[in-house]
Order: sequence, then C-alpha cells, then structure tokens
Amino acid sequence: MPEQPILKIENLRKSFDGTEIIKGISLAIRPREVVVIVGPSGTGKSTLLQCINLLTRPTGGRIWLADREITAPGVNVNRVRQQIGMVFQEFNLFNHLTALDNVTIGLTRVLGMKRDEARRKGLFELDRVGLSDHADKYPAQLSGGQKQRVGIARALGMDPAIMLFDEATSALDPELTGEVLGVMQKLAREGMTMLVVSHEMGFAREVARRIVFMEGGVIVETGPPRQFFNAPATERARQFLSMINQGA
Repeated sequence: MPEQPILKIENLRKSFDGTEIIKGISLAIRPREVVVIVGPSGTGKSTLLQCINLLTRPTGGRIWLADREITAPGVNVNRVRQQIGMVFQEFNLFNHLTALDNVTIGLTRVLGMKRDEARRKGLFELDRVGLSDHADKYPAQLSGGQKQRVGIARALGMDPAIMLFDEATSALDPELTGEVLGVMQKLAREGMTMLVVSHEMGFAREVARRIVFMEGGVIVETGPPRQFFNAPATERARQFLSMINQGA
C-alpha cells in the first residue's frame, strides 16, 4: 500500500479584496517526496505556500499535516509552523545575531531547549548546510548564498515534517544560486519531504519526483519531470516550456 500523504490539500481557495488568487487546488505530498511547482509569475504559487504555512489563512478548503487538519478552528498556529519549515526569497535573518544564534534562537525560545543543547543542534544544522566555519559570523559578513543557507539551517533546526521553499534562489546571482541548490539537492537525497516553488528548471528536472505546473490559481498539469519536460500533456505547458527554452 502507498504511504499516506504527509501533506494533503483539498479544494484550497484564497481571495484578496474580492479577487480569487487560489481557485480550488487539491494536492497530496507523500513522505520523502520532492515536488516542484513551476509556472508564470503572479499565478498564486507563493500564496499557496503561505496558506500551507498558515502565514495567510485560506478563504476555503482544508489542509492536513499527516492525519491532523491544520485549517480546523482552534489549531495552534505556532505549533503547525514548527512542523512546516519555510525558506523565503528574502533571508529574514536577525542582523544583530551570529549565524549560530540565528539558528538557535527558535530552539531556545520556541522549543525550550537548554542553551548547550541548542548550540549543539545549531552547529549540527550549520554543518549540514556547509557553514560550520561561519557559525560566529554576522549576516553582514556573509554572502547572499550563505545567508540563505543559514535560513535553511534555522528551518531544519525545528525538525520539520516538510520543508517549503519559496523561490529560495531568486535574490541570488548564478554562482550563489548553485550553493543553495546544492544544499537542497543534499536534503532531497537525505529523504527530506520538500515542496519547492522555483524557476530553476535544471533543479526541477534533476531533483523533483513530481512537477506541478500552475497558472491562474489552478493546477494545469502534474507529472514526473521526464514527462513534463519532454512530453507535456497540455498546450499551455508546452507554451510555457517553449518560452523558458527561448530565454535560456
């Protein structure tokens, strides 16, 4: 029997000021699966991730994390966010804290870890993203790629059930982009469940188990990378890939 989904979205809707941005999306993600969402800008991809992490409340529909409905009334939002790691376009680091302290602050304040335990965990996560030598540096002393890797380490420190990446490389130049994508590939090999919004088609082709193509707030097409990139099922996906290839 196939494993039960770790994340299940059913008929999700989200409106802002009367305009519907997410228009009835349903999606299930299984443990250790890497799903990459692609599509044109302004199509609701980031809004979908924000709804999953409850940074914005859905207008309709339901979301489950494992067997627990996280959109149900009275759910502890902070506890949900501990289980759903999120990495943003912007790094969102505390500039007055070192890399290590940026990772450990949530461990001590949110999880209640003792300082020594949090430090060991923080150093482990920084090593996991290749930054053990930069633990005592402040964000101003780090490159953009290093800052983003600290952000990934911070999210990993909570031992989330799933990691969400919202265009995690869009603010970086190509060389630094490779650093961050390398860490994401490593996490995928380690079995981390990941839902990734990205315009990096090479990463999507190599790492994703499944591609979800979104446009206009709906899922237009979904399938394995080889099928999506080599023989897309919809005309709209063919047009999108043609434009991407022309720009490459």
